[in-house]
Amino acid sequence: MLKKPASLKDVDEKDDFAYTSHLICTAYGVTVAVVILEAWMKTAKPGEKLDLDEAPSEAFDRQEVVIITGEAVGQHKQRLLPIIRTGAGGFFGFGEHDGPKFDSYEGRFAQMIPPKKPTDKEQKMAKVILAAMGITEQSLRNKPEWN
Repeated sequence: MLKKPASLKDVDEKDDFAYTSHLICTAYGVTVAVVILEAWMKTAKPGEKLDLDEAPSEAFDRQEVVIITGEAVGQHKQRLLPIIRTGAGGFFGFGEHDGPKFDSYEGRFAQMIPPKKPTDKEQKMAKVILAAMGITEQSLRNKPEWN
């Protein structure tokens, strides 16, 4: 059965989850994928350089956002939605991103779909690796309780 990590706070868990997702896309010839992530973001103020030494999660002026990235073979689209919180910290809604155009996305959760159609051999190998991890085609089938 496909197991969702208990959390994605640990770097190794994030890497493992992304690797497994890439394997699934390869094994089953996925042609369209959507990834939705909650993240911290920091931006440079106008006229200033972005401080790349400070992690967004540690930045005083960080912004909580949801990133929606959609992929099809040869196409990538992203949308950034700032999260608006109530004064007590509860979710209020989404705002509009008024910063620079969000036209590229890189990282472990980017480019989930292989750049070219996997060969039969590549698909079989990915399925073997997934099976060794306990992930089968049956375990990937949607269940009503997942919705």
